[in-house]
Amino acid sequence: MSGRTLHGLWPWAGMAVFSLLLAACSSPREPVQSAQPSQPAEPVKPTSVARPIPPSGPDPDGAPAGRVDVTHVANAVPRPEPRARYGNPARYTVMGQTYHVLDTAEGYAERGLASWYGTKFHGRRTSSGEIYDMYQMTAAHKTLPLPSYARVTHLQTGQSIVVRINDRGPFHEGRIIDLSYVAAKRLGMMQAGTAPVEVVAIVPTEAPLQAEAPGLIRPVEAPPVEVRPGARLYLQVGAFTRRERAEALRQDLAQHLEREVVVTQGGSHDQPVYRVRLGPLADTTEADALTRRVGPLGIISPHLVME
Repeated sequence: MSGRTLHGLWPWAGMAVFSLLLAACSSPREPVQSAQPSQPAEPVKPTSVARPIPPSGPDPDGAPAGRVDVTHVANAVPRPEPRARYGNPARYTVMGQTYHVLDTAEGYAERGLASWYGTKFHGRRTSSGEIYDMYQMTAAHKTLPLPSYARVTHLQTGQSIVVRINDRGPFHEGRIIDLSYVAAKRLGMMQAGTAPVEVVAIVPTEAPLQAEAPGLIRPVEAPPVEVRPGARLYLQVGAFTRRERAEALRQDLAQHLEREVVVTQGGSHDQPVYRVRLGPLADTTEADALTRRVGPLGIISPHLVME
């Protein structure tokens, strides 16, 4: 099953409201065929805000005919890439919900449901302008920069994959990432259609990371947050490489929440990072309450920090 995925997002049309539905799907059990991953497609200029539904009506999404062998499909290999020309507005609105696109993937980590999309969008444009290939290890995400890389871990099995994020979505409530068909099959979630996952962004260095063997199992470590005596607590809601974008989010949140929002500077002299934080907070209970409040404002992945 898949969530709603935004295709062909123009950077100047980020505030347009639209709805895109994907139907439930299942994989037929026919003779096995091998996946043949192709090279990433050249970017194509989007011609509309969202991929239009065919005039004949909504065609069902699903898996390709036959059973596809994905055992030899390698993880995406993180490498430095420039931001895509399309799909990276400062903010955009879908179905009445405004989302703030992160300026950097640094420090991003989130847990929630993963879904997937397949044949219905195969060969069509993604939000970044690239062509969607369901045999590539790719994914759609609401707020990470395009392109980005992330490790996705199945929280019930420990199975882990690495994907390249080049599309927007899913916009189905409760889902945080939309995987390509091959990525979903590698993660072992085809039968259920969705899976509880942890998504952790990977910020590539100049030296490309080595692709990991298919089937890699990694334990999921999620120790409880222990507050140090005397530590100040903050809820971090965004990180940007440009101060003006951090200040814009700070002002927006301060107006809606009527509480203190601060911008702190980190990173290096050559590559500063401006972090937007709420606080200081009294305790983790207040942090949980604020997390629920900022969700409707388009803040998808806030996390607790201590100083």
